[in-house]
Amino acid sequence: MRLDKFLKVSRIIKRRTVANEACDSSYVAVNGLPAKASYNVKIGDVITVSFGNRTTSFRVLSLNEHTTKAEASSMYEITE
Repeated sequence: MRLDKFLKVSRIIKRRTVANEACDSSYVAVNGLPAKASYNVKIGDVITVSFGNRTTSFRVLSLNEHTTKAEASSMYEITE
């Protein structure tokens, strides 16, 4: 699954276009390296999102194509 789609489906970022722009602006890193929106996310990857002065890291637990709002948080765990 593409990184921008994962961020949207998991509801870490609400819109895919915003996720795409965040990746292009190097606000998103995977396993410590800046990642493009087209990066293929794998289970176990650690995604770090920086907005303003906040930085949050997530570990990918599952890759679901579609989820409900209640199930979205089960796709990842917050590591920092």
